[in-house]
Amino acid sequence: MKFAKVCGRLEGLGSEKWAIHLEGRKRAASGESLIFLSIGEPDAPPPTAVLDMVNDRMRAGRTRYAAGRGEPEVLNALARLYTERTGRTVSTRQFIFLPGTQTALFAAMLSLVDEGDEVLMADPYYATYEGVIAAAGGVTVPVRVDPDHGFHLKASDLEKAITPRSRVLLMNTPSNPTGAVFTRSEIEKIGKLCDKHDLWIVSDEVYATLTYGNTVFASPFDVAEFEKRTVVVSSISKSHAMPGFRCGWIAASEEFCDHAAPVTETMLFGSQPFLEDATAFAIDNHFPEIDAMKQSYERRARALVAGLKQSRTVSARMPEGGMFVMVDVRKTGLSGEDFARRLLAEEAVVTMPGESFGAGGAGHLRVALTVDEDEISEACKRIARLAERL
Repeated sequence: MKFAKVCGRLEGLGSEKWAIHLEGRKRAASGESLIFLSIGEPDAPPPTAVLDMVNDRMRAGRTRYAAGRGEPEVLNALARLYTERTGRTVSTRQFIFLPGTQTALFAAMLSLVDEGDEVLMADPYYATYEGVIAAAGGVTVPVRVDPDHGFHLKASDLEKAITPRSRVLLMNTPSNPTGAVFTRSEIEKIGKLCDKHDLWIVSDEVYATLTYGNTVFASPFDVAEFEKRTVVVSSISKSHAMPGFRCGWIAASEEFCDHAAPVTETMLFGSQPFLEDATAFAIDNHFPEIDAMKQSYERRARALVAGLKQSRTVSARMPEGGMFVMVDVRKTGLSGEDFARRLLAEEAVVTMPGESFGAGGAGHLRVALTVDEDEISEACKRIARLAERL
C-alpha cells in the first residue's frame, strides 16, 4: 500500500528517541524499583484554585464548541500578559489558542515552511523538533553550541549556517535540554541577523517562568523591531504544572495569526471552553504552589550539581533555567546512549541520552528535576558509581 511522503520523512523521528524511558516503564511495570529522571513532567500538582475553577466552569456549561482562535476570556488574558511583559500594546488578534506547545509549534511550521526550506536551530535541541520540521517538509540545519561555554548559541556561528534556502530560526529559551537562557544582548544580535537575512524566528518559550539565580528571561517578541518576524509558542504545561490540560498558544503579529488561523482551524477548530477559562484564570492569578515548585526545581538542580562535584569522570553545570540538567559523561569514554543504557541496566536509574537531542548532546545525559532531593542525591551516587567502574 502507498503512504504519503510525510510518513517516510518522519521515520525514526518519533518515540524511538524515548526508547530508554519506555524500557524503564516496562521494567517498572514488572515490579522493578527505578529512579525516573527521564521525562519533563512536573511532579507537583496544579494549583488547587485552578482545579476548582475547571470543575466550576464545566458544571456551568462551558463544554460546548469554542471559537476557532480562542475564547474572549483567554485571548484577553494573553493580551494583558504580553502587554505587561513587552511594555507595548498587544492585541487579542495576536494570539491563537491551541492544545499545547507541540501543536502550536507544528502549526507555526506548517504556516512558515515549504518543502526544502531550511530551519536553523541550536544543537542540542528538543527531541521533537526534527519531526515537526520534517512533517512540514523542511530541512533541519543544526548549529552546534559548545557545552563548555554553557550551550549558548553565537550569532557568528548561526550566520555561517545561513544559506539562500534558510527560512526560519527555531529558538528555545530556556532550553530543553541544556538549561541555557538567551541574554537580551544575544537575542538582539541574533534578531538583527534574522532581519538581515529575512528569517522568521519561532521562539519556544514554554519554560519562560523558570529561570534561576540572577538569570533574566528575554524574548525576541519583546523587542519591538523583531515583533513582526517572531512567532512565540508556549503553554501552561510547565509554568503551572498542567501538562495534561494541553493548553497552549501562539503569540505573533496580527498578520501571522490571520494567515495561520486557517491552518490551525483545519487541525482543530476550537478547544475545550472550560480549559480556555482555566488558562485565563491561571495566567491572571498568582499561586503559592507555583512559587514552591520553581524553588524546588532550583534546589534539586543545585543538589544534583553538588552530588556529582566529587566525581573525577562525570560533572554537571547549574542550568540557567528550565527543569533539566545536562550531565557530562564524556570522560567515561562512553556515548550518552551507552552510558544511559548501562545506568538503567546496572544502577536502575532512567535518564535520556544526550544523543536523543541531536549530535550536540553527545556524551551527555539529560536529567529531569522531577523527583525530590533525596532521590536526586541517590541518583547522583549511582551515576558516579557507574562512572567510577568505567
